[in-house]
Amino acid sequence: MKIYLSSTALALCALAASSLSHAQTAPAQALYTRSLAATCANCHGTDGRAVQGSSVLPLAGMDKNYLATQMKAFKSGARAATVMHQISKGYSDAQIDILAGYFAAQKK
Repeated sequence: MKIYLSSTALALCALAASSLSHAQTAPAQALYTRSLAATCANCHGTDGRAVQGSSVLPLAGMDKNYLATQMKAFKSGARAATVMHQISKGYSDAQIDILAGYFAAQKK
């Protein structure tokens, strides 16, 4: 009986800790995503809204799959670029997917 109660107590503690860590993860994930997106701001503008008249493409509102595919093509060298092939190598595929999702969600 003692073992059963200990196992139950341990399971409840683990469940509570899991819920708590998930609640803290959402704001941390949002901050992480915004910090990744900020690395693109120098060229592509805040939240992917390039300055009007700029020769740089705006990223805001771009299709998520298209953006991820292009970033991965820069990274692999399949798509020619001046600096994007170097910049994209600094991101993991997971980070590229996060960035693509972020910019796709932004209003043009």
